[in-house]
Amino acid sequence: MSKVGKQILNIPEGVTVTVAGPNLSVKGKLGESKKVFDNSVIDIVVENNTVSFVKKGSSKKASQLWGTWASHTKNMMTGVSTGFTKRLIVEGVGFKWEVTGTDLKMALGFSHPVIMPIPAGLTVKTEKGNMDISGFDKEAVGSFAMKIRKLKEPEPYKGKGIRYSDEVIRRKQGKRSA
Repeated sequence: MSKVGKQILNIPEGVTVTVAGPNLSVKGKLGESKKVFDNSVIDIVVENNTVSFVKKGSSKKASQLWGTWASHTKNMMTGVSTGFTKRLIVEGVGFKWEVTGTDLKMALGFSHPVIMPIPAGLTVKTEKGNMDISGFDKEAVGSFAMKIRKLKEPEPYKGKGIRYSDEVIRRKQGKRSA
């Protein structure tokens, strides 16, 4: 039994949830999120300002997807009402980043600047050593933050690189002099 799937989700104020066959649409002040769910194993029931999930039968697939769909729906409702934000921190001499139009330009110690296009639906704000990535799709925010972090992962000796704001880098001692 899924603890997450059993929960009845309350729809936040200002958010509308509609189900049309396998399509789930969630609209809010920050945007609209759509997802297609296989409705042959689980029914999504929207009534009295709540969303619940009902398994059709007791198949293994229904049990596996029950909590997953509930979690996806909860993230969609949270995203269109309040949004999601990831903060990245860059540490290192000469490491910097800036937003130019719809691109993110970064100097990360390579012989060339790294330029990444910012996906649609995301907003990126940069300060001296911090970057805030925000949007209504949790998956898109996390994926873009991960791609940026992978460009220069933090190293354990001096801590140089790109890391999440809540990430702790375990530091190594390095070489000792005799």
